[in-house]
Amino acid sequence: MADVFGRALLDYQKGDYTEDIKTYSSLDEEDVIPVPYLFREFDEMPKIEQKALQLARGKVLDIGAGAGSHALYLQNKGFDVTALDNSEGCIAVCKERGIRSTVVSDVLDYANERYDTLLLLMNGIGLAGKLNNLSRFLLHLASLLQPNGQILLDSSDIVYMFEQDEDGGYWIPNDGTYYGEVVFEMEYKGQKGKAFDWVYVDFDTLQNASESNGLDCELVISGEHFDYLAKLTLKK
Repeated sequence: MADVFGRALLDYQKGDYTEDIKTYSSLDEEDVIPVPYLFREFDEMPKIEQKALQLARGKVLDIGAGAGSHALYLQNKGFDVTALDNSEGCIAVCKERGIRSTVVSDVLDYANERYDTLLLLMNGIGLAGKLNNLSRFLLHLASLLQPNGQILLDSSDIVYMFEQDEDGGYWIPNDGTYYGEVVFEMEYKGQKGKAFDWVYVDFDTLQNASESNGLDCELVISGEHFDYLAKLTLKK
């Protein structure tokens, strides 16, 4: 499978930035991910990400680390942080940027250590793929936590992408699938990666899934556009 995301980040890191990553999804038309944005500093991050980084404590695992901007910020603050990503290109970039502890792995295949904070930013909960995988995904995350650990994640309720009626309700297709499930495909410099499942989880659904799997779920802050930051902890 072509690592188009990692290739784009490596090009940028090496000073060969000429174009952005194109994305295609089952819900929207073609869009782009601006590659420089993935290398942003703390001051350039959305308030939700800034708040998550401010809440991080102890030993941290940054899941889906990408270019490592979150992990690098925490490392520079003195944290023991590990950047994890299933993209070899992304982890190569993390190493070149100076992140000392890195892992190339799918998070579901990773069970080596336990952490005080798990970070899943930029809708990291989307790694669950589909709603019916969410319980398994949350249980695995819980297995990576120290007894008093926390999971900090952001996501969005993408109901706004559907047509709204005069009463304020939304016309969501009743096809038996959760409306937050999306199929994505990425393209960079003419090369397309394999299509993959991604899920945006509204807060009520996340809270219900967390409670069902032994986790307390707290809404930390809401963003400006249907997005939110949540903190999950093991039930006492």
